[in-house]
Parts: sequence; C-alpha cells; structure tokens
Amino acid sequence: MKPAFVLKVDVDTHVGLRDGAPRLLELFARHGVRASWFVSMGPDRTGRAVARAFRQPGFLAKMLRSRAPSLYPLSTMLRGTLLPSVSIVASQPERLREIAAAGHEVGVHGFDHVRWHDALARLGLEEVRDELGRATELFASVVGRRPEGFAAPGWQCTGASLRVVDELGYRYRSDTRGRHPYRPCADGYLSSLPEVPTTLPTLDEVIGVAGRTPEELARAYDAWIQPEELNVHTIHTEVEGGPYLAQLDRLLARVAGALPVRTLGEVVAELPDSASLPVASVQPGTLPGRGGTVACQVSS
Repeated sequence: MKPAFVLKVDVDTHVGLRDGAPRLLELFARHGVRASWFVSMGPDRTGRAVARAFRQPGFLAKMLRSRAPSLYPLSTMLRGTLLPSVSIVASQPERLREIAAAGHEVGVHGFDHVRWHDALARLGLEEVRDELGRATELFASVVGRRPEGFAAPGWQCTGASLRVVDELGYRYRSDTRGRHPYRPCADGYLSSLPEVPTTLPTLDEVIGVAGRTPEELARAYDAWIQPEELNVHTIHTEVEGGPYLAQLDRLLARVAGALPVRTLGEVVAELPDSASLPVASVQPGTLPGRGGTVACQVSS
C-alpha cells in the first residue's frame, strides 16, 4: 500500500449531522482535504446506549474519562428514552447532499446505529437484510445513486453482515479494527469485498490517557501515525466536529507535511483484485480505552 492518511468520518446522531458536519466541512475545505463520510441513515436513539454501562465492561469508565456528557447535548443523551427518537437523514436530507456536493465520499453507516451496535450478534440474516436494505434505499433516494462504501456501526461485524453488504452491491467495507486491507471472513463466510480497517485509536479512546488539550492529543497521534503505511483514522461529527475541532485542526496541520490525505475509495481503487488480497478472520476483541468488544482483524 502507498503511505497515506485517511479521514473516516462517522455520523452517529441527528445533531452530529446537523451541527458537527458543517464545522468539519469548513475545516476540511480550509486544509484542502477530502474525507470518507459514513452516515447512520435511520433513527437517532442514542439515549438507549446508556444501558451499555450495565452490560459492557469498561464502558462507564470510558464515558467518565472522556467526559461524554460534555461531548453530546442533553437532548442527544435522552433520544429514544425520555425524548422521542428523531430521523437523522430523513429530517435533513439536504445535509447529506451538501457533503457529497463538497467533493467528499459519502457512504452508509447502518440504519439504526444503536440496534446494530448492541444487537447485531443476535440478528438473523433476514433481519440484517431488512436493516441494511432500508439504509441503502434511503441513501439512494436522497443522494441519487447507490452507495459504494459501508462502515459498520461500532465496528460490529458478523458473517450475516458480511454477506448482506456483498449482496447489496457495495464496492468496499470498513467494518473492523486492524492494520492493512484484506478480505474478511466471519462465521464461515468469506466476503468478496475488500475491507479497509481503522488502524488508529479514536479520540474518545485516548482522551484523558494521552492528554486533554488539543496540542497534547495532536502530539500523541504523531507517535501512532506510521509514515510508511496506510493510516485510517475514524473521527466523529459529535466529537471532532464539536468540542475537539481544534485538536483535529492541529492534527491535519501536522499530517499535511508528512502524508497525502486520501479517501477510502481512492485507496480501494489502487488495491489488487479482491482474489489477490490476503484473507483474515474477523473476531471480537477488546481495545485499550474502549468498552465492550469490536470486530478485529486476526491474521491467519
């Protein structure tokens, strides 16, 4: 792989698309970079994620360390519980078109983010087909074309989800945490599509561990970015598009002189055909600073 830095932007909430996305669009334009955006297409039910504090080891500690209540408005923290859920995309379709019109790559980040994150392992094949089919069709109706890239909410991946993404005609996926592009295999199913994993820790995993100020956090990423490799960095419209915008500004200024900033689609276009990619299994694993498990690349 050619050395590069990829910005993968996950949009998980209504307020993230409404408020965080415009801030990031302005920042990216100022730095002259394009990113790969993945948007949750269905309801914002973020309030239901609070239950993870009682189910997932380490989740509460991460919430406290990263000061999560300061990252998300109270209305978002209550969505789907004390406040009704709200549609992320259907209520503001023009925002999705604005991102695409600015020259960025736009893909699908599932339909119901909380359901996928918390229940994917229990969903049958038809349930996954319904979930992802709804997201794919809504994307096509809003943007005017089929999506090419898919990124799994919460880095949750099963054999059923691999199969359905393949069936729906996507060109690539970014579902896991790992080191290099590969063809993923889970639950006995080998995907026909390339997987480009997130390689760097996310900001919410390192806030309070690697520092808190924008300068401290940007310096920490200096040590993690590998100048001779492909570096995929997942950011969130609610975090880097909110209180930590200055940290991302500093990070992009540092990256500019060291690596080209590219989209996932550009990276995938230069990969060999899928049959020539290495195969790796996908297994649940834990990461420092993150509660619960995520899908991890496990080389054979």
